[in-house]
Amino acid sequence: MAVSENRWGILFCPKHEGWGTPAKRWKKIERSLNSHGVEYDFIQSENAGSVERLVSMMVNNGYRTIIIVGGDSALNDAVNSLMMVEKSVRDAVTLGLIPNGLMNDFAHFWGFRESDYDQTIEWLKARRVRKIDLGCIRYTNKHGEKCHRYFLNCVNIGLIAAIMNLRKQTRHLFGSRTLSFIFSFVLMIFQRLDYRMHLKINTDEVKRKVMTVCVGNSTGYGQTPNAVPYNGLLDVSVVYHPEMTQLLEGFYLFVKGKFLNHKSVHPYRTREIEVLEAQHAMVGIDGRLMKTPVGAFKINVEQEVINFLIPS
Repeated sequence: MAVSENRWGILFCPKHEGWGTPAKRWKKIERSLNSHGVEYDFIQSENAGSVERLVSMMVNNGYRTIIIVGGDSALNDAVNSLMMVEKSVRDAVTLGLIPNGLMNDFAHFWGFRESDYDQTIEWLKARRVRKIDLGCIRYTNKHGEKCHRYFLNCVNIGLIAAIMNLRKQTRHLFGSRTLSFIFSFVLMIFQRLDYRMHLKINTDEVKRKVMTVCVGNSTGYGQTPNAVPYNGLLDVSVVYHPEMTQLLEGFYLFVKGKFLNHKSVHPYRTREIEVLEAQHAMVGIDGRLMKTPVGAFKINVEQEVINFLIPS
């Protein structure tokens, strides 16, 4: 059966995103959708690994507007699924977002808020479409296979990725992502981690110990605050190892949105970064730890590849 062009396919991602009772959250969203007269079909993901498969199924079934109800990780899975289809098919699909996870950095960039479903759905109905960029990390895995993964927000190399890993290990102690992240951050501060890195960014070459690197297609959880996903460029923040007093100052500037003002932060803007060496450094993508690449890898930007619904 053919799907109406105006009918939304909605993918609700409850088990791996957000707080509260999924059924109650969905009821609020459902009431708002109905009050706005939206025609839609609804499906719920079983787990984090099912999002890509379900988005692919929606595309194959003819949905031209696909709305993700979830956070940054779910949205990352959705764009990676879309990037696997032919360009002609992808260009006919528009992706939208109702933020519903703990990490909603990309939603916040556009002004979407978790607490206001009515405003979000009103904006989505207005159907203001913008072509957006994606970052892409190209690497070799431990089996020697060439791989790639797209991202909307950022790739983290070093400290922040290590915090993600520690947070995952400590989360069961606290039952809270936020508390486990703060605990992990404090532990990492006192471990004073840094990594031997060799980076090529434009005509510059960085070959020294580095604490963390953030490559942002968007604001990068505050680490690349000037990045935008529509200029064909990536923002890169390279953070050298600060003294303890500088580290506390850096945390203050981060909270105030002035991260780039810190003397240990070295910002760049580029189309591609080569990571020739990042000794023992973990890698995270859109807030999720990924398998650490083997050897050198590249991160570049692909311009205007996804149709995305933005506020009117």
